[in-house]
Amino acid sequence: MQGSGDDARPIDAVPLEAVSADAGPIAPDPVDTDPVDAGPADPGLVEVPVGVDPTQPSVARVYDYYLGGSHNFESDRVFAQRVLAQLPDMAMVAQENRAFLRRAVAHLCALGIDQFLDLGSGIPTVGNVHEIVLATNPDAAVIYVDHDPVAVTHSRELLKDVPGADVIGGDLRDVRAILDHPLVRERIDLTRPLAVLLVSVLHFVSDDDDPADVVARYLAAAAPGSHVVISHASEEGRPDASGAQAVYNQGRSPNRMRMRTGAEVTALFGGLPLLEPGVVRIPLWRPESPDDVRPGADRYPGVAGLARKG
Repeated sequence: MQGSGDDARPIDAVPLEAVSADAGPIAPDPVDTDPVDAGPADPGLVEVPVGVDPTQPSVARVYDYYLGGSHNFESDRVFAQRVLAQLPDMAMVAQENRAFLRRAVAHLCALGIDQFLDLGSGIPTVGNVHEIVLATNPDAAVIYVDHDPVAVTHSRELLKDVPGADVIGGDLRDVRAILDHPLVRERIDLTRPLAVLLVSVLHFVSDDDDPADVVARYLAAAAPGSHVVISHASEEGRPDASGAQAVYNQGRSPNRMRMRTGAEVTALFGGLPLLEPGVVRIPLWRPESPDDVRPGADRYPGVAGLARKG
């Protein structure tokens, strides 16, 4: 999760607006203001960092739950089950988003990009960015950025014996702090092309925080030939998805959500030239095979694209 403090924005967040194609309008459950009994941490957790409130769900840990991970607390599972009760396709939605991330990273590796800044990396899963990148180029560099202490702690444990990959805690909105971090300065050469990954995170950055400006500042610091990858929740063509947005905008929610239209997501690229096929529904961005495209992909509640800085 990105950021720090009460209004921190998450990373690699679950696009909770996914609903089945035949679902009607969704009404959110009443806000539950009672504390959630978090129970003990799962055995898979390396440790529970000081200052982490296990009774408060986290978008990164909820996302981990949808992907079948074990690095989550009971509060995360309770929240996830409330969403699943209304959005039964959630696991598929999360999997499609991760599959897009892998396709985009593999494409960037094929273009010769060997530096990756993953903003909103969440809790690592199989097939994560560093595994794809370092299998292609062992000399490449991957920096993960997350604000969730559990995600950062587990990432550090996972990466401690992985040359070429590191993780830092930070708020993606604080561009200067991220780029000036000692590990970033050590591992990333901003005079050479860089890939900036903003996958399933900007729908948790409010209009007041100006996500387009956040993207622009990262790209302004990057060399020509750099690329930016964005995936984003969208209710365009899916009016029923507004109920899902309401789930994340309840009092017990880990973070508030701002879904955007395809045109709004395109604007986040700041006019940079988009690689084909442009900004499209996430499963339709360069699928490896036509057989990989599930029925109803043209109504998937999220869009994605990849652009290049000239």
